[in-house]
Amino acid sequence: MITERSERLYGLDHLRTLAIVLVLLFHYRAFKHPEWIDTIGRFGWTGVDLFFVLSGFLISGQLFQEMNRKGTISLKTFYMKRFFRIVPAYFFTLFLYCTIPFFREREALPPLWKFVTFTQNYGLNVIDQGTFSHAWSLCIEEQFYLLLPLFLLVVIPSRLFTYFPVLIFLFIISSVIMRLVTWNVAIAGMDTNSLEFWRNWYMKIYYPTHTRLDGLATGVLIGYFMQYSSGFKRIVHQNGNKLFIAGILLLSMSFWICNEQASKEASVFGFTLVAISYGCIVLSAVSASSFLSKWKSYITAELAALSYSIYLSHKGIIHMIQTLFERFNLEPSDTGCLIICLLGCIAGSLLYRFFIEKPFAGIKDKIVKLTSL
Repeated sequence: MITERSERLYGLDHLRTLAIVLVLLFHYRAFKHPEWIDTIGRFGWTGVDLFFVLSGFLISGQLFQEMNRKGTISLKTFYMKRFFRIVPAYFFTLFLYCTIPFFREREALPPLWKFVTFTQNYGLNVIDQGTFSHAWSLCIEEQFYLLLPLFLLVVIPSRLFTYFPVLIFLFIISSVIMRLVTWNVAIAGMDTNSLEFWRNWYMKIYYPTHTRLDGLATGVLIGYFMQYSSGFKRIVHQNGNKLFIAGILLLSMSFWICNEQASKEASVFGFTLVAISYGCIVLSAVSASSFLSKWKSYITAELAALSYSIYLSHKGIIHMIQTLFERFNLEPSDTGCLIICLLGCIAGSLLYRFFIEKPFAGIKDKIVKLTSL
């Protein structure tokens, strides 16, 4: 959600756009909707996993480059940039949820301190307190931004950096193991049609950071190889379209395994397979030989730049538009309402851009300049 746009890597704009469209279609199923949304939006939850891979790849790549140039990472500059990119728009959305009941897509909001501390993804009872529940992924990304540079400062100067790919691979394996243990201890044997099953599945498998490291770790891993392995980088640039095909084939296999999203197989292995699939597609997007990197699109570039604010605000905007449709005796479940809702999400994100993101980006640039003097 919060990856930065690059003028050179056009392929990543297409993937950010794909990710936000997938998320929108998946979440729209929770509102009144046309029947066909159930079919095409079924695997939209993987849009968040694509965002995770993108974040892991881009943020780690920036940190690797800084380490190579300066021999260290400026934590102050990194955290300052992340703060001004993430927090103003996030806190404004949180303000809307806390002060304007009309904006809330559901009734009950989790405790405010969990949002403020970016820990809402732990113990999130989505069945009873599902308002602004999509902030769970922002919590994971914020925790990632906090810990990754500290981890690199410890590992890169030491002998452990020789085994960096092994360490990241162990993070992925640990997530798989923790999901397996959690399933066997807390989920197995429950009635899959019961609210209690879904409450526990989301709370203990889907939302926690330690069970969702696959996407971020995959992004960091490919960021490492693109930075430090000339052979890997050469292969990527020579085989962009092949990597895309491989990614699509793997993604198709992932969707087959995740046909029942909360099955044991999908819960334990599905997130890892989805992350690897999107990892291949991300590599294709940055490959010089790929059609993704060569294709320039104003539409995807703009939607990619708006993706964070769309992600933050889309549920509230959809809820308000559909509520207004009902008050004026219009049909909220048809395709016309869907189009208006999507346009409303774009319009809302443009307001975020001009009144929140751009002013705070200017403040950030001034502060970074002052601190670098």
